[in-house]
Amino acid sequence: MSGRTARIVAVDTHDIRFPTSRELAGSDAMNPDPDYSAAYLVLRTDAGDGIEGHGFTFTIGRGNDVQVAAVEALRAHVLGRPVAELCADPGSLYRDLTGDSQLRWLGPEKGVMHMAVGAVVNAVWDLAAKRAGAPLWKLLADADPAWLVAQVDFRYISDALTPGEALELLRRGRRGAAGRESELRRRGYPAYTTSPGWLGYSDGKLTRLARQAVAEGFTQIKLKVGADLDDDVRRCRAARAAVGPDIRIAVDANQRWDVGTAITWTKALAEFDPYWIEEPTSPDDILGHAAIRAAVAPVRVATGEHVQNRIVFKQLLQARAIDVLQLDAARVGGVNENLAVLLLAAKYGVPVCPHAGGVGLCELVQHLAMFDYVALSGSTENRMIEYVDHLHQHFTDPVVVRDGHYLAPGAPGFSATMHRTSIETYTYPHGTFWAADLAAGHRDEQQGATA
Repeated sequence: MSGRTARIVAVDTHDIRFPTSRELAGSDAMNPDPDYSAAYLVLRTDAGDGIEGHGFTFTIGRGNDVQVAAVEALRAHVLGRPVAELCADPGSLYRDLTGDSQLRWLGPEKGVMHMAVGAVVNAVWDLAAKRAGAPLWKLLADADPAWLVAQVDFRYISDALTPGEALELLRRGRRGAAGRESELRRRGYPAYTTSPGWLGYSDGKLTRLARQAVAEGFTQIKLKVGADLDDDVRRCRAARAAVGPDIRIAVDANQRWDVGTAITWTKALAEFDPYWIEEPTSPDDILGHAAIRAAVAPVRVATGEHVQNRIVFKQLLQARAIDVLQLDAARVGGVNENLAVLLLAAKYGVPVCPHAGGVGLCELVQHLAMFDYVALSGSTENRMIEYVDHLHQHFTDPVVVRDGHYLAPGAPGFSATMHRTSIETYTYPHGTFWAADLAAGHRDEQQGATA
């Protein structure tokens, strides 16, 4: 490599799907049969060091091929970029991707294209952290505050957060960071689990898994609600009896309700002391969330996994429409935009409890929450990362949860790298699992005609 600049030479994409619908894992009121999937990419370089950048965005089956195509549409922006320059300033690529004058017409900064931007940007951060020899949370926590501010696009949010305010938040957040890092490495970051609460599970399975969660150290579980009120009352009653009065139970409607229904339904569940109601209505309805929050207090309102960009998060915070902000590592435009979201939450004093589960979302989001604790908000009070106990075995650096806490990852990168065998097995429709499944005539009707 002497005298030659290393560059990005390939962007490999994969349509990866897991048949989770067959066990009803992930089922909720809006998504009864999800096949957890990832539009996955690998950035390859000619640096000769074997280091790659891995990234993805999450879907639930049909349409994952469309998401992969969106990632592929961004390939020209990435190929040929100098590796060192890209890793030194991931924001340069973020700005180019979100600023493409023709691709913006498909968004702008929302939907399939914006999720594709997030997948590519996250892969760059994975590459940067690996080349730095640090897990992403540590890379961010140790970064110069002015450099972090330069990674954030303040367009459309400067009325709520200025670069100067962001710099002050980050400088203040660095105070005491060494002690918090030590505590993080010793204890980990608090988690809650959704594993007992999928809507398709029987009451017996719900109660068994709820008791198991408490035995494993979780202090909060979450139940999916919203399909049938009588069923929800019965399930909440069973869950409360299983975990006792001191364990928090959050409930999640996955956008199922109108505003009035959300208020009525949440009040009907109030006897079970729900800690929050999650996604009670459309994530785009800022004023609707504000109305629900005012009506159902002291039940908290939580939203974020489907919030499409920093601008909507800004408005939710400005309108005091949420009590809990649930950012997602792969819904918005990657790490750069999530830095903006974390800074907005810190400015408004709203706790962040990231959305996880899915394929690899636990692996990614732990880094953002841990950075926030060590070097921005400085707190884990009323802050937890969602945890779902499936599909982690497909990653080379899977999350480790012990006594209800995420342990801090130590491997360099963003914990996004899948095992090659998992990619080869679950790529749709020609991976070994799907090819055999289709040949045997077991094709899930929900996969449609994308084969």
